[in-house]
Amino acid sequence: MNAWTGETIAQLGTHFATPLRVALILSLAFLAQYLVKRFLPRFREALAAQQDSTEGIQRVRTLSRVLRYVLTVIIAVVASMLVLGEFGVSVAPLLGAAGVAGLAIGFGAQSLVKDYFTGFFLLLENQIRIGDVIDAGGKSGLVEEITLRYLRLRDYSGNVHYVPNGQITVVTNMSVGYAYAVIDLGVAYGEDTDRVIEIMRKTGEDMRRDPEFASKILDDMEVAGVDQWADSSVVIRCRFRVPPLEQWGIRREYLRRAKQAFDREGIEIPFPHVKLVPSGPEAAAA
Repeated sequence: MNAWTGETIAQLGTHFATPLRVALILSLAFLAQYLVKRFLPRFREALAAQQDSTEGIQRVRTLSRVLRYVLTVIIAVVASMLVLGEFGVSVAPLLGAAGVAGLAIGFGAQSLVKDYFTGFFLLLENQIRIGDVIDAGGKSGLVEEITLRYLRLRDYSGNVHYVPNGQITVVTNMSVGYAYAVIDLGVAYGEDTDRVIEIMRKTGEDMRRDPEFASKILDDMEVAGVDQWADSSVVIRCRFRVPPLEQWGIRREYLRRAKQAFDREGIEIPFPHVKLVPSGPEAAAA
């Protein structure tokens, strides 16, 4: 009886050993995934708190998302290989077959491979971060998500654009360091441009003294001067140096104040004119 019991226990142990090991592997995989989800955000915020600039904080948060994605994939792959090994499936032939299949798929999915390589270098070189406003792949908007495969942008109208990284050849980032709010003002040809520039400078000084906008304007307004002779106006260009993403608000506010100042000073803001030149007998009589 004792021998039978020992043999039975040994057989049961043999039968249940594999499921128990598989359960242990899956439990450890889920535990690792839980630890990644729980502690990676804390680690990210700790690193972000040590950064001296908003750009550094954005970069840390962007890279943490990619790191979480990579760790999740690694945990899933390692757990799958261990589980297959427990069921007697040799992993080495699978890896060899996967290498050959990967090579074949790589030739057939070159655009996908290009997406991943481009996404890797975009992150490595810190060209794009979450929260930036950029122009890339023919689309513009706020960066909401960046992965190794695609870039998700939301434009001013709320439309969401998914741009494959492989389509990105040039990135225009409007959120790095500082920006310029560039303003072109057109006045009539009969106006004194020196007087107009003086009024523009005064408007810029008043705006910079306003507590609401003082922190959003980094330097005195720069007046480039007469930029062009348009069809019906003389265009005078100026600009403000501002923190990233503040250029549009500053530009709109300055245009509003400049319109009020021009109205007070009697500066004509032109509109297209049509000059009629009479011809024929009526012109000769005149």
